[in-house]
Amino acid sequence: MSPRTRKMVFQILRYVVALTALVFFLFPIMWIILTAFKTGDEFLRSPPVWFPRTPTLRSFAHVIETGGLKTLKNSLIISTSATLLSLIVGSLAGYGLARYKVGGDNLPFFILSQRFMPPAAVIFPFLLVFKTLKWVDTYQALIVVYLTFNLPYAVWMMRGFFMEIPIEIEESALVDGCSPFGAFWRVALPLVTPGLVATGVFCFIFSWSEFFFAVTLTRTDAVTLSVQLANFFGKMMVMWGEVGAMSVMAMLPLFLMSFVVQRYLVRGLTMGAVK
Repeated sequence: MSPRTRKMVFQILRYVVALTALVFFLFPIMWIILTAFKTGDEFLRSPPVWFPRTPTLRSFAHVIETGGLKTLKNSLIISTSATLLSLIVGSLAGYGLARYKVGGDNLPFFILSQRFMPPAAVIFPFLLVFKTLKWVDTYQALIVVYLTFNLPYAVWMMRGFFMEIPIEIEESALVDGCSPFGAFWRVALPLVTPGLVATGVFCFIFSWSEFFFAVTLTRTDAVTLSVQLANFFGKMMVMWGEVGAMSVMAMLPLFLMSFVVQRYLVRGLTMGAVK
C-alpha cells in the first residue's frame, strides 16, 4: 500500500470514527426533541416510532399552561445573576491571587477545595438561615447558594488565566500613570476575556441544571426548570411529551448561548495550552 493510499485510508477511518461518536452523543438529544412533537400513542409503541407521523405542539402548550414559561424566567434570572456575581468576585479574587500572591501557594487550592463539598452537607444550614431570613422560595436564596458553589471554581480558573498574562504589560500601564485597579480593568481583564467567557459558561450551566438545592429551597414562586421537569415523572406514569417539551425549553438557551460565545469559548478553553 502506497503512502498516499495509506493516508487516505487513515483519513476515512478518522471521519468514520468521528461520525460514529457524533451520532452516539447526539442521538439522545435528537430523540428527546422528536419526543416533544409526538402524540400520546407514539411514545411506547413497539417497534418504536422514530419520527412523529403527525407532529403536534400539544405538549408545549400543556407545559406553558402548567407554568413552564414562569420556571424558564426563574431559571434565567437566577442563573444569570449567580454567574455574573461569580465572574465579578472571581475575577477580582483571581487577580489578587495571581499578581499579589495572596495566601501563598496553598490558599488557591484551599479555595478550590470548597467546591468539593457535598451539597447534602450544607443544605440543612442553608435552609435554617434562609428560613430565618424568610428567603425560602425566593431568587436570592438560590443565587447565594449557586454563588457559593460557583465562586471557588471561578476564582481558580481566573487565577490561572491571569497568570498567563505577562506582568510586564501591567507594569507598563502603571508606569504610564494607571492605578492598580486601572491596570486590572483596562489591561488585564480585556486580555482574559475568552477565559472569562469560558468560566461564565460553566458557571451558568451548573446554575441552570442544578436540582438538589432548587427542589429543597423552592416551593411555588422561585421554582426552576429542573424542578418543574421532575414534576412530569409520576408514580403511575411519565408524561413523555411534556418531558420532551420541557427538555427542549431547557436546552435551547444553552445552545444559543454557546453559539453566541463560541469564538470566545474555544479561545478560553485553550488559553495557556500552547506556549
